Amino acid sequence: MSSSEPLVARHFRQILMWPLRLMPLRNGDQVQHHSEALARITENNPWREQRDEFTGSPADFHERHYREFVTFLPHVQRFLYGQGRSSSSQRGYGESPIRVFRRHDIRKVRLGCEDGSTQDLAVQHLDLYFFYDVDVVIMAMELHADDLPLARVQELLFRFGRAFPAKWDEDGRAGQCIRSLQWIGSEGEVLAESDYGDRDRYLRHAWEHRTSAIGRHWEYLLHPMVQHHSEATGNIRYRQLEYHRLPKMTFLSFDDPFALSREDFVRLGQATTPDEGRPLPYCEEVMCEFERTACYDRFWVPSRRTDNASTRVICTGPSMVMVGKHGLAGYSDPQHGLLAEFRHQYFLIGLIAHFHRASLLMMMDRLVVSVSLLDADEAESRRRFKRGIRQTMEIFLRFTHRYWFSEVSKQSMAKDLFDMWTRNLGNEALYNELRAEILDMDNYLEADDSRRQNETLLRLTVVTIFGLTGTIVTGFLGMNIFDGPPATFAGKVGAVLAVTVPTVLLTFYTLKKSSALSEFMDAVSDDTLTRKQKMKTFLRIWKRRPHKSRRRDDQPPRNLPPTRY
Repeated sequence: MSSSEPLVARHFRQILMWPLRLMPLRNGDQVQHHSEALARITENNPWREQRDEFTGSPADFHERHYREFVTFLPHVQRFLYGQGRSSSSQRGYGESPIRVFRRHDIRKVRLGCEDGSTQDLAVQHLDLYFFYDVDVVIMAMELHADDLPLARVQELLFRFGRAFPAKWDEDGRAGQCIRSLQWIGSEGEVLAESDYGDRDRYLRHAWEHRTSAIGRHWEYLLHPMVQHHSEATGNIRYRQLEYHRLPKMTFLSFDDPFALSREDFVRLGQATTPDEGRPLPYCEEVMCEFERTACYDRFWVPSRRTDNASTRVICTGPSMVMVGKHGLAGYSDPQHGLLAEFRHQYFLIGLIAHFHRASLLMMMDRLVVSVSLLDADEAESRRRFKRGIRQTMEIFLRFTHRYWFSEVSKQSMAKDLFDMWTRNLGNEALYNELRAEILDMDNYLEADDSRRQNETLLRLTVVTIFGLTGTIVTGFLGMNIFDGPPATFAGKVGAVLAVTVPTVLLTFYTLKKSSALSEFMDAVSDDTLTRKQKMKTFLRIWKRRPHKSRRRDDQPPRNLPPTRY
């Protein structure tokens, strides 16, 4: 191939992964069972539960499935596949905590490109991944095509897979988005189409709900689930967790992968703007940092230019790209090559990494919402806040013991890629930050509970001490202190009321003055104080104290914008 001929990706395959937070179906329940709610919807529901190879016929279980299974460590195998023959009947952990739903009506994606042409991508799989006890769902869409020029590949990586537009050009066209997108059915019919150009809809939705709307084609794809902040009716509601660009994995095979330049790899790995004849505006330090942190070059040696050293993997976190030689059995074979591992082992590794991040973001979102709804002056609000924080803490503990693991495989490439994915997504730092926030909240709740218990005990102690005198007197002298003629029934009732009412009033009055009385008792027991100082403390019992209302300094400024949650 001459240097003037454009590079062509002989095979292009991409997997989009879209983590979303699921909103509670029932307030107060920690385990929401969103997957069961989806399975119960029978009308206009294209999603059907997908059984894996372990729950089907033994004839459908092939060597490829076995190789995928043994890639992972035992604790990860239990997470991905469950254990025992009962994995299809129970959903608690110990069995498989993952339920997968698939739809088959969308067969192609038709994209309108910048040059006015259209590009069809075949849909291999379109799945929803639900996880037991975690309010997160991940949409996974696998697409593929053959013989795409490198410029078209760069355009797809940059423009395709956006939940909503970030801006619009002067002519009203959505910037940095694909011109048009259509879901194509089995008969060639258009099932849904993008509306990126409808600027008024996105602006109004953001103004009304203070959150971004998603494209109409994505709404169609996720139905019967509906966006949380919308007027659409639906029991299963979701909301965005991250950036509007969907995480993606891309597999590319070239006749000569060594023909790709240094800038080509940066454009592919960072899914940045296509090459239009202008060099990247990055300095040498940025390029070196990218190669150091995002490039996996274990099997990439350009100086040799041999087939066994022609595979390069780039993982920035949100994007993962695998580049290798077309026609090489170890790379392009769909059953035994890296293409098979890309679609199965490495997809699952990426799914775990993004599931970890989505779960942590979901729990941080719950904490923020709990704090934003707290009214410190309202007792019911404080109780709701405590319940919300404690539920989030329990969910975090279960997540840690069920799903959080720092190692998934002992195979060198799988192990290194998971470490790179986790590091570049910042999962470890996010986990430590969330853990510290939850511990701070827990310490605050424990200190607040201890303070309230101490105040209660103090008041009860004061009441007991001052009631001790009456108890001793009545116990020593007896109830019949004065002899008298036998009383009538009305007289007996009156005597009971005459004793009960003053006693109750005295008890409540003692409670009211309990703080001042406790200070007086402390002063009496303090030998360093003079009699005059003790007498002043005694007189302060009946001194009027200021009302404990919210100080003006504690009131929030009225010109602050409302919370975003």
